[in-house]
Amino acid sequence: MNFLAHIYLSFNDKEITIGNFIADSIRGNKFRHLPYRIQQGIQLHRSIDTFTDTHKIPKLSSKRLHKNYGHYSRVIVDIFYDHFLAKNWKEYSNIPLEHFVDEFYDLLEEYYDYLPDGTKHMMPYMISDNWLLNYSKMDGIARVLNGMNRRTRNRSKMNFAILDLEEYYDDFEKEFTLFFEELVIFSKHKYNSLKPI
Repeated sequence: MNFLAHIYLSFNDKEITIGNFIADSIRGNKFRHLPYRIQQGIQLHRSIDTFTDTHKIPKLSSKRLHKNYGHYSRVIVDIFYDHFLAKNWKEYSNIPLEHFVDEFYDLLEEYYDYLPDGTKHMMPYMISDNWLLNYSKMDGIARVLNGMNRRTRNRSKMNFAILDLEEYYDDFEKEFTLFFEELVIFSKHKYNSLKPI
C-alpha cells in the first residue's frame, strides 16, 4: 500500500501514524532510538506490507501490469489503490479528505525532528503539491507515476501505467474494494495487539 493507506491504517494514533509513514525510509532495525510508539508504527507498516505482498488480490492486480512493468508492477498497484482510497474516501471516513490530509501535514511538522532525512527532503514537495489529496484525481496519479518514472531514470516506464489504469479501471477498483475490506480488518487487529508501554 502507498502513503494514504498507511496513514489511514494508523487509526488516528499520532505516533503510530508517524512510524507507519516513515517506515520505508528505515532500514532493518535502525529505529531503536525512536519513541516506542513510532517504533510500533514501523512494525505495523511492515505487517501491512507483508499482508499485501502475499495476498492473492493485489497479486492479481499486479499480474495485469507485469508484462509491461515487471517488478515495478507492485509499486504501481500501490499507487492505484491509493487512488481508489482517495476517490472513495467518504466510504471509509467521516472526516473529509481535505481535513484528514491537512491534519497529517500538521503532524509531520509536529514530529519533524523524528523524521528521516529522506522524508524531510520529500516533505515540502508532498505538501506544496498536496500529493495525498490529489491521489483522488487521474491527473494527480499521472503526476505521481511520472515522478516515479523520473526517479528510475525512465527505466520503469511507469508514466505509461496511467493508460492501464484507464483501460482496466473497473477491474482495479473492484479488486481494491475487496482487498481493502480485508486489509482494514487485519490492520485493526494488528494495531489492537500493539501494547503501549
